[in-house]
Amino acid sequence: MRLIVPTLLIMASTMAPAALGGPGDAPGGFGFAGLNPTPATPQFFDSRDRVKVEVIPSRNVVSPGSDLTLAVVFEHDDGWHVHTNAPVIPPELGSAADYTATSIDVESSDLLRLIPHTNWIQWPEPHEIQVEWGGPSIPYNVFEGRAVAFLPVTVPDDATPGLATLTVRPVFQVCDDRTCLMPTPEPPGLGEEPSESWRDYGIKIPVEIKPLEQMSRSATTPSIFEAFNEQVFDDIASGAQAPESAVTSVNFNAFGLEFGLDTEDTFGLLLLLLVAALGGFLLNLTPCVLPVIPIKIMAISSSAGNRGRTLLLGIAMCLGVVGFWVAIGLAIALITGFTASNQLFQYPAFTIAVGVIIAAMAIGMCGLFAVRLPASVYRVSPKHDTLVGSFLFGIMTAILSTPCTAPFMGAAMAWAATKPPAVTLITFAAIGVGMSLPYLILAAFPALTNRMPKAGPASELIKQVMGLLMLAAAAYFIGVGLSGMLAEPPRPPSRIYFWFVAAIMAAAGIWLVVKTWQLTARSAPDKEMEKHESTDLGLPRHALGWRTSMTALGGLVAAAAIAMAVTLTDKGPIDWIWYSPAAFEDALDEDRVVVLEFTAEWCLNCKALEKAVLATETVSTALASADVAPIKVDLTGNNTEGNEMLHAVGRHQIPLLVVFAPDGTEVFKEDFYTADQVIDAINRARER
Repeated sequence: MRLIVPTLLIMASTMAPAALGGPGDAPGGFGFAGLNPTPATPQFFDSRDRVKVEVIPSRNVVSPGSDLTLAVVFEHDDGWHVHTNAPVIPPELGSAADYTATSIDVESSDLLRLIPHTNWIQWPEPHEIQVEWGGPSIPYNVFEGRAVAFLPVTVPDDATPGLATLTVRPVFQVCDDRTCLMPTPEPPGLGEEPSESWRDYGIKIPVEIKPLEQMSRSATTPSIFEAFNEQVFDDIASGAQAPESAVTSVNFNAFGLEFGLDTEDTFGLLLLLLVAALGGFLLNLTPCVLPVIPIKIMAISSSAGNRGRTLLLGIAMCLGVVGFWVAIGLAIALITGFTASNQLFQYPAFTIAVGVIIAAMAIGMCGLFAVRLPASVYRVSPKHDTLVGSFLFGIMTAILSTPCTAPFMGAAMAWAATKPPAVTLITFAAIGVGMSLPYLILAAFPALTNRMPKAGPASELIKQVMGLLMLAAAAYFIGVGLSGMLAEPPRPPSRIYFWFVAAIMAAAGIWLVVKTWQLTARSAPDKEMEKHESTDLGLPRHALGWRTSMTALGGLVAAAAIAMAVTLTDKGPIDWIWYSPAAFEDALDEDRVVVLEFTAEWCLNCKALEKAVLATETVSTALASADVAPIKVDLTGNNTEGNEMLHAVGRHQIPLLVVFAPDGTEVFKEDFYTADQVIDAINRARER
């Protein structure tokens, strides 16, 4: 069955009231008449075409201080099943992030009168089946047949009488032993407006609250609730902790390197934390962070004469890095809909604010100003040689990393987001420790930075040049924010800001050349200059060589800046189709392989992958084939339809590349990929 974009074609759920419980009961449902329909024409174009869902309340009339239970009944077509609420994905089946776990979202029209407890859902027993999704047949646990989940709801003692409504939205993805259909509509992310499909989706259960003396004595409970364990209500009342998720397997895949970890035991959990730390370490090699590393090396070198002070400054910076990642973990653990750090950059105001902060800190690190609060409070100095400045520099470095995702980080973060807050925080702290480790090593062994000038005009020149490069980074973030603010999806956002970034970078290169020549000016001939050591200026012995090397470096920086602006504002070799639900569906209707690239102006990893992999001759030639549709989903700014598609394919962060066969079957999905993997995926999609 073809995968159809749900935001365009999903219809509203139909209501099917029926007297299945006691007097006054009115359960709702959606789907088809009969238990195992075989639809000739799809009605929803997603997983609801193969699963009928019904919600049965234990009663529809309750009193203050009482409780009720909702039975959510899944009736699967023969041969079809859904993932469990906590799928354990074998490594052979790919990443857990690719699978939509079954969940139940419940919205109460009045939380002061009806309180649903989704973390206490009693799930059905899974069944083991054999699946062969793109490989050999292996065992996998699923829900199939008639599966019933029980959701407890409590009524506070002080609930006022009246009518309230519970809206139940089951989220699931149906599969057979070879393929999967699109999942049902999924809840909106942090700060996102609910889509029309999500608002229209759901089963409404009316519940009337009456005083105890007005309650009917003749109401009965449907027999389906005999399987429900009512001890749950005692546990809720006592404040006991809800059961933890059973997800224990984490699978990693980066550039074709695949492995899985079982976190059920302590050793497996420690290995996962090490992998998360490795992902944090690799963040330092991404385009987001790499430019700021020389600044910190210079700062460490300048204080290397006092080893204790150097170590203290290094620890302060590391605390800033780790503290930021712990804060991100806390947000993911506690804020509904917040699932990935780079979601922050989908809000232009945040991106612009980051740019302003980086600009302020860059100027401060050059020694040009200090931020002064009222004298009655205190004075804050953002200079890199102070504890406060080092701590803030650590935070800034971590913020710079959030648009990028290093290999192995995505799977670790997705797993951590499903765990209790303590585990989430430990995992994100591990990412922060891994990212800050190189700076801690340099601070502990400052002799490693001996080649950097520690004082004098040469050191000041490096500070000024690095400060200009940081201003270029600030211009980038401010430009990205403005571009997102002015973007009108699906049209591509403006990239004119890259020329402002390039201008500042070129200025840094030119400044390096000009100041080097000024500092090395001598009345003696150059041949004589090479024989002297300039101790008063703090310059190397061979001033002529210094001039030559710095002139070459400055010229390279200026040339690279211009080349970057030309490259990143150029259309490139790929004739991209800009994503819309209609464009995606049209490509499938034309029996074309769809290569879907998720990107954004703030995602430097996305740009690097596009230039290094997709823009190569072999891949761009394949994408130009008549039977291939290269579609770009740019998430800059408020691209609602693009974000819904990202969630529809089971991911929450980018970069991401997804390849669909002409029949709509997903054949490839990875965040870090090679040219060979893309070509192979296109060929496999053609063969379906």
